[in-house]
Amino acid sequence: MHVPSFGHGLAEALLVEWVAAVGDRVERGDVIAVVETDKASTEIVAERGGQVTAHCAAVGTILKSGEALYQLAAG
Repeated sequence: MHVPSFGHGLAEALLVEWVAAVGDRVERGDVIAVVETDKASTEIVAERGGQVTAHCAAVGTILKSGEALYQLAAG
């Protein structure tokens, strides 16, 4: 799954927290991670249900819109 667009000309955000750990099962709409832009903190939510199989970035990483954020196995 990829980093969403942050809108309003914001192209990047700081990953401040992983809410869903690798191995966790999530449903569509569950919070996966929290990111912070210079405007606000934003929750990244699952686009579909499944099991988180990998995080593609560490807390403290600057993320760019469109980059891989985490991997989700169907299920």
